[in-house]
Amino acid sequence: MSETEILTRIDGRVGRITLNRPRALHALNLAMCEATTHALLAWRDDPAVVSILIDHAGERGFCAGGDIRMIAESGATDGVEARAFFLAEYRLNHLMFTYPKPITAIVDGVVMGGGVGMSEPAAVRIATERTTYAMPETGIGLFPDVGGGWFLPRLPGETGTWLALTGARLKAADTVALGIHSHFVPSETLSDVIDAVIRAPERPDVAAQKEAVEPAPSPIAPHRPAIDRLFAFDTVEAIFEALEADGTEWALAQRAILTTKSPQSLKVTLRQLRAGRKMSDFAEVMAMEYRLGGRVVRTHDFQEGVRAVIVDKDNAPQWSPATLNGVSDADLDALFAPLPVGEEWTPLD
Repeated sequence: MSETEILTRIDGRVGRITLNRPRALHALNLAMCEATTHALLAWRDDPAVVSILIDHAGERGFCAGGDIRMIAESGATDGVEARAFFLAEYRLNHLMFTYPKPITAIVDGVVMGGGVGMSEPAAVRIATERTTYAMPETGIGLFPDVGGGWFLPRLPGETGTWLALTGARLKAADTVALGIHSHFVPSETLSDVIDAVIRAPERPDVAAQKEAVEPAPSPIAPHRPAIDRLFAFDTVEAIFEALEADGTEWALAQRAILTTKSPQSLKVTLRQLRAGRKMSDFAEVMAMEYRLGGRVVRTHDFQEGVRAVIVDKDNAPQWSPATLNGVSDADLDALFAPLPVGEEWTPLD
């Protein structure tokens, strides 16, 4: 890692972390996760630091995810490097989720995958008109990790299921309405928000609220009843059938989107979300996702999805199995099974 990929400093009584890998849309790598973890641990018991603020350099986006190319290359061999990354990333996610001091995340621009994991645990999550949020993993043969199994099922109704399966992209009007982000602030006044948080680090929520404005009406609001009704089933097949039977333009469009996704990923994701909804400990979700992560990255669909979307960019993945009925319960059981003793994910001490 370049020494500048993560910038850390103390500004007043605020610990500042800035993602600084703009040409890669701040995609996270192992060293970036470790550097962020190191800073958070150093400030956790430091009385001079009252709260944390995470932002990014440049205007293109907060964080587009993890280093997918590295993960795919590792998954194509023994998967050791990918598992090491997941171990560090998920420990960082858990550290942020349980952090004793308030965290503010400035989510300005693209926020996907690993960027969601870096921002959702924050108490204050500030979106702007440039924010674009998505969990697009089913389109590359993966699943919405980094705590997606916790956060998505706890969104209103079945919106988390819809987002996870379709990979839908939302702007701030929707993310604030759903509670994904806590405040909407025009990008031109972000410096004022940061100054306000630095002046009043004990209550960054109050500081953010003073600068926040109402976003536009939520575009998905008219579809919320349909989302809650059509995505409430516990099998992907039943969701397909419900969308087909509904027959509206919107429902059929969602079904068409789902037909482009990895059947294996769709089934893994739905089981992940239904299991995560019942879990009472964020660490339990991270352990489940660590089991999945190390296994899924070695599957055909992840390798093929990365090839089609990121490497060759032909956007024509050949999924295997190609249909939902080709993905058995036994296949899913194997992906979700506990790891051998000593290999399970554990939080930092």
